[in-house]
Amino acid sequence: MSSDKTLFQKIADREIPGNFEYEDDLCMAIHDIDPQAPTHILVIPKEAIPRIGEAAEFSGKLLGHLLLVASQVANKLKLNNGYRIVINNGPDGGEAVPHLHIHLLGGRKMTWPPG
Repeated sequence: MSSDKTLFQKIADREIPGNFEYEDDLCMAIHDIDPQAPTHILVIPKEAIPRIGEAAEFSGKLLGHLLLVASQVANKLKLNNGYRIVINNGPDGGEAVPHLHIHLLGGRKMTWPPG
């Protein structure tokens, strides 16, 4: 059933390569292959949640963990002047992979509105 796995599940299972910045039992943080900022990391739960809009209430602890990991990775990468955290939801929200993930963007000044 490997064909039913998302891209991120295949990376977590080491079926395809990823440039890992962090990993624990619950999530991984990898460098985006199409970075939109000098630093662009994806923080991805290993549990396959399709999108934030479909996360169950019991996923709250995991979602909090993802944000804390994003902050830890930002500190590790010395994004001292700030960074942006983005979660896309659905096609109109810019979702490209149907597996919840957090974009950690930094290394340059961000503009508003984001797009």
